[in-house]
Amino acid sequence: MALLAAILFGASTPLAKRLVIEVSPVMLAGLLYAGSGFGLGLLWLLGRLRARSSAEAPLSRRDLPSLGGAVLFGGILGPVLLMTGLINTEASIASLLLNLESVLTAAIAWIVFRENVDRRVFLGMVAIVAGGAVLSWSQLPHHGIPWGALAIAGACACWAVDNNLTRAVSGGDPVQIAAIKGGLAGMVNIGLGFLLGSPLPTAVEIAACGAVGLAGYGISLVLFILALRHLGTARTGAYFSIAPFVGASLSLLVMRESPELSFWIAGGLMALGVWLHVSERHAHEHHHEAMTHSHRHVHDDHHQHEHDFPWDGVEPHSHPHTHAPMVHSHPHFPDLHHRHDHR
Repeated sequence: MALLAAILFGASTPLAKRLVIEVSPVMLAGLLYAGSGFGLGLLWLLGRLRARSSAEAPLSRRDLPSLGGAVLFGGILGPVLLMTGLINTEASIASLLLNLESVLTAAIAWIVFRENVDRRVFLGMVAIVAGGAVLSWSQLPHHGIPWGALAIAGACACWAVDNNLTRAVSGGDPVQIAAIKGGLAGMVNIGLGFLLGSPLPTAVEIAACGAVGLAGYGISLVLFILALRHLGTARTGAYFSIAPFVGASLSLLVMRESPELSFWIAGGLMALGVWLHVSERHAHEHHHEAMTHSHRHVHDDHHQHEHDFPWDGVEPHSHPHTHAPMVHSHPHFPDLHHRHDHR
């Protein structure tokens, strides 16, 4: 799911580069997220009409602060900075710079939320940062201060905050989360676009923006949220970091760009970082404390509980449930059930 999310998002970058030629950055960011939000909202409504109940857990009031922060950083600030940066940055270079998102995501998860990041993941982060530095430095002799690259790096920082906030609500319905985020962010940015004097694009441009947004920002986000449940924030970000390579490859084919040597050096460093991330394995004896929460699940080793309501035996399903304390050992990631300290 994380890899497919990366492919969809990566392909959207060179396509957005072509759209930003005709549509202002703020308006484009709004239309991309509006396409995501309204497309997923329609799918969510159709799903609710076809089935009276959903296997996914609904959002609750305690999810609103995290969801609101994710909308602000990931849905409003991040896309505007990216579209602004794309104006002055080649699509292939922009695609590789987006690798910084996985590094910043892991750094926040590690430092702020105390998620485990071992030596292999850390070295991968160093390699990706080095690649981003090479790309940014390569623009200095020709263009002065690389404002485009800095704007894209700022977008990565916003999405890193967004990813960590989204982790807190990843147990909820991912389609509902992505639809709310896309719809709100889209309306805000479209409104800002009009306030800044951006003209309304043509119907063809609006349709193109909506299609790119639904696939690259909407469906991609749904898959990313599902991956967060099972891998944790840092690891999901690591797998997602193949997105820039997808975008860079597509941009070289479609945009017919001729990258310099620095592009290949940076690509090699980032490829090394991605390999270190995705080849990491983690297993040790760990302790599960008692915990009560609600999310989509089946009755695996971590979900051996009784039901205080009539159950028809259908799995997966969602309901509030309590995990009893448990000590065992197996390969795992910082998913919904393995957010423990390491001594």
